[in-house]
Amino acid sequence: MRNIFVAEKVDTRPADLVFLGVMVLLAGLGAAFLFSSSYYYGEQKFGDSYHFLIKRGVFLLAGSVGFLIASRLSLAVLRKMVAPFLLFSGISLLLPFVPGIGGELMGAKRWVFLFGNSFQPSELAKLALVVYLAHFFSKKKDRLDDLVNTVLPPLIITALFAFIIYSQNDFSTAFFLISVSAAMFFVSGVKLSYFFFLITAIVPLGAMLIFTKEHRVQRIIAFLQPELDPVGTGYQVIAARDALEKGGFMGVGLGQGTEKIGGLPEAHSDFVFAVLAEEAGLLGVLAIITVFIIFAVRGYGIALKSGDSFSFLLGFGCVTAIFLQALFNLAVVAGLVPATGIPLPFFSSGGSSLMITLVMCGLLYNISRTDSKQGGFW
Repeated sequence: MRNIFVAEKVDTRPADLVFLGVMVLLAGLGAAFLFSSSYYYGEQKFGDSYHFLIKRGVFLLAGSVGFLIASRLSLAVLRKMVAPFLLFSGISLLLPFVPGIGGELMGAKRWVFLFGNSFQPSELAKLALVVYLAHFFSKKKDRLDDLVNTVLPPLIITALFAFIIYSQNDFSTAFFLISVSAAMFFVSGVKLSYFFFLITAIVPLGAMLIFTKEHRVQRIIAFLQPELDPVGTGYQVIAARDALEKGGFMGVGLGQGTEKIGGLPEAHSDFVFAVLAEEAGLLGVLAIITVFIIFAVRGYGIALKSGDSFSFLLGFGCVTAIFLQALFNLAVVAGLVPATGIPLPFFSSGGSSLMITLVMCGLLYNISRTDSKQGGFW
């Protein structure tokens, strides 16, 4: 156990308590607004208004255990686990296709159902890919101009993961995974000329994948002109906009929103921020956005202050995965981009997302407490 959890290698500088406090604040606010957005739906569907709050408590407890483990895990050991972790994550991505285990919800076959619980393997893939890219690029940091041996291997792994997720009819998560990976490619120092080549290939391919599925085209139409189908594809967009408008400056009060009562589908999931906007108003919206920005600033600060390339890339990848996911969700609710199905970290009802988010926070907290000169990651 001493080789895995090594206190003397970790406790070498003060932990970032501000980051920890912001994370706890987001988790607490997320639970409060999840309950507010879900109690009516829980009562109607399950006969228990506390249904989603209880599930959140269970996942929060499991995620807290994951946070503690990740915050104490020796990063040297983590690097040795990269290959089996990546392989396990890749295999888990295939489980939704297995009859009797995999399941389909809202048109996407991205869930695994076991023992009465569900898990989304793409969330685990997000973490595995961040850890893998951090390890690979830190190991190859002196050979980043080598296209065949340094750029192509992680590109192939990323493309494979994205393709499997896309095959689950989950274009949004596949796109998100590529976005996080692209950010890590960039900060790793991969040549810009390679980026230009990739963009010229990815943009037309992405457009083709979007316009070959009817429901994706409908989402774009609903984004541009929701009034064309106000009771169909545009319904959720209009309901979210109405919730934002009703909130005004001060909001109608926690628990007092009306759009969640049948007016806003999936209010407890992808559109929980619309409920927040109605009940907390513009003031609450700005406050939550500010907290997320502080979270990102402290997280990127942790990455920048780390003593080696692996810690920097791992920290950068974890913060980017969480913050970018938040930006995507907020942009959807605000009507700035088409609906994506990407949850809001800490707030949406997805248990898989919450647990992986807390594990990533644990790794960031680990990095904030680690002095690489004494810990040794190589």
